[in-house]
Amino acid sequence: METTYLTKEGYNKLLSDLEYLKTTRRKEIAAQLDLARSHGDLRENAEYEAAKHALALNEIRIRELEEKISTAQIINTENLATDKIFIGAKVTLYDIDFEEEVEFELTGSDEADPSQGKISVNSPVAKAMLGHSVGDIIEAKVPRGILKYKVLKISR
Repeated sequence: METTYLTKEGYNKLLSDLEYLKTTRRKEIAAQLDLARSHGDLRENAEYEAAKHALALNEIRIRELEEKISTAQIINTENLATDKIFIGAKVTLYDIDFEEEVEFELTGSDEADPSQGKISVNSPVAKAMLGHSVGDIIEAKVPRGILKYKVLKISR
């Protein structure tokens, strides 16, 4: 199994999501199944089929979360040094082509949210950053070409 890298917050969110799916969501789906059964013939009952499908999807998601939790490696960002870029780092870069500063936080895939500046360590830009220090020039190969950045700041 592949290791899932998470911050403590990301790990806690997975636990919370799992608890919701195992308790609240299962009860909601069970109620939908009961209601659909009460309508009689199950062979041509669209509500019943939809509830069965929802139950199957819920169980798949539960298994996915359980696997991620079981393979999770929690990254304690408070103890990481700031001399090099690693998962959990908050990085300020200077975009050489667009002449502007950009900020990224390197996260595990499950916590990535580009709209919030959180990028997966598996993304091309993050992979190009890993191990670099302040002052380094980074080149990231992406589908639209090569992005060039200068590392300005690394924090946790």
